[in-house]
Amino acid sequence: MAWLVLLGAMLCMPRVGLGSLGSEGFLPSAPHNCPYRCVCAADLLSCAGLGLQDVPAALPAAAADLDLSHNALQRLRPGWLAPLSRLRALRLGHNELVVLGHGVFTNASGLRLLDLSSNALRALGRHDLEGLGALERLLLFNNRLAHLDEHAFHGLGALSRLYLGCNELSSFSFDHLHGLGTTHLRTLDLSSNRLGRIPVPDLAALPAFLKNGLYLHNNPLPCDCRLYHLLQRWHQRGLSAVSDFAREYMCLAFKVPTSRVRFFEHSRVFENCSAALAQGLEQPEVQLHVQMGRSLRLHCNTSAPAVRIAWVSPQHELLVAPGSRDGSITVLADGSLAISNVQPQHEGVFVCLAAGPRLHHNQTHEYNVSVHFPHPEPEAFNTGFTTLLGCAVGLVLVLLYLFAPPCPGCRRCYRRTCHCRRWPQAPSPLQELSAQSSVLSTPPDVPSRKASVHKHVVFLEPGRRGLNGRVQLAVAEDFDLYNPVGLRLKAGSESASSTGSEGLVMT
Repeated sequence: MAWLVLLGAMLCMPRVGLGSLGSEGFLPSAPHNCPYRCVCAADLLSCAGLGLQDVPAALPAAAADLDLSHNALQRLRPGWLAPLSRLRALRLGHNELVVLGHGVFTNASGLRLLDLSSNALRALGRHDLEGLGALERLLLFNNRLAHLDEHAFHGLGALSRLYLGCNELSSFSFDHLHGLGTTHLRTLDLSSNRLGRIPVPDLAALPAFLKNGLYLHNNPLPCDCRLYHLLQRWHQRGLSAVSDFAREYMCLAFKVPTSRVRFFEHSRVFENCSAALAQGLEQPEVQLHVQMGRSLRLHCNTSAPAVRIAWVSPQHELLVAPGSRDGSITVLADGSLAISNVQPQHEGVFVCLAAGPRLHHNQTHEYNVSVHFPHPEPEAFNTGFTTLLGCAVGLVLVLLYLFAPPCPGCRRCYRRTCHCRRWPQAPSPLQELSAQSSVLSTPPDVPSRKASVHKHVVFLEPGRRGLNGRVQLAVAEDFDLYNPVGLRLKAGSESASSTGSEGLVMT
């Protein structure tokens, strides 16, 4: 039995050894044509962080995602991507590339992502990006770009995101966007550059969806009134590129680098800016008010026939035929947008995007839709009933006028009746004392007397029983309270002997 076990062990040993040498055994062989020290996994090839100064000579043809970032690459050979027919993403960030050159990407017709960030590129030539017709994302941020050829991006018709932030661009003409498929372009990052001149009319003429992705913060922008009003309008509309970085939008108040002020926090700098300067820069959006439950149809009117029409919903959904994902919005064959049952989620700005060979760039139209709840209809009144009610009210008013005396007459009659019914009573000492001193204004029924600010009439008339022989004080109408020198004392016939003994009484 021991001999059988030993024999089985000896027969198994050669198979294990052969497998370890790469024959058809238990361990897989290394991937075909994988560069030294790189990592290959299916269609992924990563040679990142290896300190490479040149691209590996042999690259596997199956690679669809090639990562050469974080190396020391200084140049790229023309036609080096010819073997990679399946390449979709190329990452060259964090290298030492200074120039690209003609023919570098001629064999990358299927490339969708190109990352050239964090290099030392100083300029983009006319043919540097030639052959990238399917490119969708181009990352050029954190370089030293100071010059862009006017046709550098020509032919990138599928480009949707262009990142040029953190460079040294002192000016940017939107003529650079000629040749770009602006129907697809959603993001244009120009932040953290040296932009001191911005063509405001070109900014206002951009499509609405590109304005939402145009980043201009951290630039020494001029404190221009038209630019201020344009950015203010974008900020009020809630465009994310402005509202998300509102504190980082600065301008030079006196053309001095140290005089930077924030656009949206130092309104005193722009207090003399007239809003009339900003009129006509942007086409005003059409205001539409629709009741909930009603139907709505929006037409995309263009100056020339459009080949392609699309819409952007308030939820930033791109609407093409047949319509929205939830089915509530329909895009018809003529390009118009139809909503059969308007609901609150349809409130907001609808943007029409029209593209065609005879249209300069793209034409956009904005519709600001406000949804209102239906108001209850008032009940209809019966005309005969209201006429009868009006006649009855009018008759009552006529009877009141004929048989009811006027109010002043009522008051006089009431006072006269009360006076007649008053029983004679002996006045109390307190009543006599309070009746003897009073300050009265000029009686209104005497037309010859006119009361002024400093003129008063004072009467002090003693009762004949309670206060024997007191002085009767009479102040003339022209008596001035601020100059009481002209005060005259008038002694009554019954109190002439007591004028010298009593003191002066003043009110």
